[in-house]
Amino acid sequence: MKELSLNILDVAENSVKAGASLTQILITERNDVLTLEIVDDGCGMSQDVVRSVTDPFYTTRTTRSVGMGVPLLKLACEQTGGELAIESVTQEADPNNHGTHLTATFRMDHIDFTPLGDVSSTVLTLIQGHPDTDFLFQHETDSGVVKLDTRELREVLEDVPLNSYDVMEWVGAYLREQYEELS
Repeated sequence: MKELSLNILDVAENSVKAGASLTQILITERNDVLTLEIVDDGCGMSQDVVRSVTDPFYTTRTTRSVGMGVPLLKLACEQTGGELAIESVTQEADPNNHGTHLTATFRMDHIDFTPLGDVSSTVLTLIQGHPDTDFLFQHETDSGVVKLDTRELREVLEDVPLNSYDVMEWVGAYLREQYEELS
């Protein structure tokens, strides 16, 4: 993928499909290392599936026989000297504390570092496509933090759907404003 934001979209979509009520997208940039964490409270994966998910010929989809999202993310990490780790607990194993935690690290000073891309649009796409799912987005750099928590929006908006036009416009402007303050 040409931008990490597309990998984020792919993995977060997997979280939603796994029944997550909350998906956290956490990005930290420190000392030329970008760490991406996607944490969900979905149904989780068995250890066999965790071992297989980085294989491009493994997929849970029935429409095609390959799943390239996680393998491409792993490749993007490793090409920069980083790594990908996935921890998961199934709902059957722990009904109260289940889900998946993906951590990807990248060396930003490496020539093969894939740009982060338009992560604000990724967050907007996720909210618009899944208005009943909560997302916590946080991007931390040396200059500051960009943060959006849909749970906080729900408290203020009460019965207004998150994917309504006015809310989506506000969320987009809010994220842009925070990124402008970091510049």
